[in-house]
Amino acid sequence: SLTVSDGEKLVLENVMIGEVWLCSGQSNMEMPFIGWGKPDNYEQEIAAADHPSIRLLHVEHVTAARPRQDVKVRDGGWQICSPATIPAFSTTAYFFGRELAEALDVPIGLIHSSWGGTDIEPWIDGDYLRMIPEFVEGIDAVRSASDDVKLSPQTGSALYNAMIAPLAPYAIRGAIWYQGENNVSRAWQYRDLFPLLITSWRQKWGVDFPFYFVQLTAFTEQLPEPGESEWAELREAQARTLAVANTGMAVIIDKGNATNIHPKDKQTVGKRLALLARAQTYGENVPCSGPAYASHRISGDEIVVSFAHADGGLQTSDGKRLKGFAVAGYDHKFHWAEARIDGDCVVVRSPEVPFPIAVRYGWANNPDCNLFNGAGLPASPFRTDDWRGCTRND
Repeated sequence: SLTVSDGEKLVLENVMIGEVWLCSGQSNMEMPFIGWGKPDNYEQEIAAADHPSIRLLHVEHVTAARPRQDVKVRDGGWQICSPATIPAFSTTAYFFGRELAEALDVPIGLIHSSWGGTDIEPWIDGDYLRMIPEFVEGIDAVRSASDDVKLSPQTGSALYNAMIAPLAPYAIRGAIWYQGENNVSRAWQYRDLFPLLITSWRQKWGVDFPFYFVQLTAFTEQLPEPGESEWAELREAQARTLAVANTGMAVIIDKGNATNIHPKDKQTVGKRLALLARAQTYGENVPCSGPAYASHRISGDEIVVSFAHADGGLQTSDGKRLKGFAVAGYDHKFHWAEARIDGDCVVVRSPEVPFPIAVRYGWANNPDCNLFNGAGLPASPFRTDDWRGCTRND
């Protein structure tokens, strides 16, 4: 109980003090337990969602031409997590929060502020988005609009203004983010936009809080030969954002669905995000990353790739041969490679490429790849080249 008085006493009951996380993005963050969502075992998950120490705040879908101070939320504000309150809430956010609550044994508050089918630009502060020349005209047009104009959710800074800015300076421990599908055709631009979003949010709060995000999973049909991929380029743009301090990336390349852009296993997504927070924010000694490309060297007709985060040793998820590696020579044409594990390295070669100069792994919209570490976490797709891709404009 919390009692305040200015001569007239007011008592607030069931007040919790704990760890608050902001959860945002597009539809894979928004995906609810009911309706179009329905994650794996959703009925059992709803029935078991009795967690009095987890609190839920669900921000409404609203837009604004300028940053607001008031935020519109559902159901009158914070709700106690229960089978009655969880059905319309974010599945990714809930599974993340449940993992943290069990690991930390403290109250967890989840602020869910997402909107399906949105680009990244609407979620960025207009002052920062104007730093990219192609968005200056659009932001200036938005700012000249009246307060009562109804903006598209794809309008630059419109969601930041209405659904992120008014949450500050509410104290949060950090943020989780699941978005990128809408930007796959502009992956090179995402290299600038994503770090800009993180910076703009941190500046608003005045704190360099942890920011953990989900790398896009596999989608669309598998192709028989190596080639270019917009989805792979977007994943690369996400991975490059790890250069921003105090960030982490949950890799879920093994959890995709060729025909459904909203894969149902959100339990694993939440768990891998929580591993990042447990290790990097709360200091637990738990593996939080799958194998990550560290370096490579060319040795004759082979390329030796070294990996960081080979916790428990490199291995395949199915006990079979390594899949998903391709090499190219001076003609820049990629061929599937034979690959073998050698300690914390993978050695790749192809009889069709006598002088290899580049290697790729999992470089496809929907790659068939199986490199994991002993902690059961998948390797992130990568490439060692930086050749012209399918989304580059220059």
